[in-house]
Amino acid sequence: MAHEKNHDYHILSPSPWPLLGAVGAFVMLFGGVMWMHDRGPWLFLIGLLGVLYVMFGWWRDVVIESRAGDHTPVVQLGLRYGVIMFIISEAMFFAAWFWTFFKHALYPGGAEQAAEFQTWPPVGIETFDPWHLPLINTLILLLSGCFATWAHHAIAHDNDRKTMAQALIGAVALGVLFTICQAYEYSHATFGFSGNVYGATFFMATGFHGLHVIIGTIFLAVCMLRAFAGHFTAEKHIGYEAAAWYWHFVDVVWLFLFAAVYIWGA
Repeated sequence: MAHEKNHDYHILSPSPWPLLGAVGAFVMLFGGVMWMHDRGPWLFLIGLLGVLYVMFGWWRDVVIESRAGDHTPVVQLGLRYGVIMFIISEAMFFAAWFWTFFKHALYPGGAEQAAEFQTWPPVGIETFDPWHLPLINTLILLLSGCFATWAHHAIAHDNDRKTMAQALIGAVALGVLFTICQAYEYSHATFGFSGNVYGATFFMATGFHGLHVIIGTIFLAVCMLRAFAGHFTAEKHIGYEAAAWYWHFVDVVWLFLFAAVYIWGA
């Protein structure tokens, strides 16, 4: 047949998502700039809603493609490469925050700076005790990673969707608990974001990590619902593999933050 498929690749049909995603991201960026100039957050929120709508619709289509059998072994390999490159780009993002933290910690202030900025942490900054709530949060996140690994083992080796879903309940619950604990920690910080370089680097590094925890928790929650719906098998669970890799990346970044920012940097 002239139109019979004779290859393992998935040829995508025309899709509105790339264009809509670009428009939503531009509106969100422009709205963010306007918000910073005291023009209100509404344009930013409109762009954010557009981006979230695109994310939901695009990934819904990917799930439908998977259920339809379009994710052949060749396509799955390409998806894995894509996830790996995405995680590498995220690692470079966090490398920038570690770079600025170590730069200011190793070479604080300078001759032109006031005396309180020539030490690290700056004079008047009361840092968190790393062995209290930060240590508890570390254990919470690592335990969540253990649940995620248990879920992966259950589906990949035993084809056990029930155990996978149950393990993901634990992973998601611990991810939510981590976010709650970090919000509690922020509410008790003795320093703010502005006015000192320590606060700026601390909140940017740990805050962006917290955002990634929220995103990863949503990622795992969607996989949990899909596991209950019976979407995953031992042969096809690339969607959960992506979520598990992302979650372990979040774990590793937190270990570096805990060691560098909370212990060494304090």
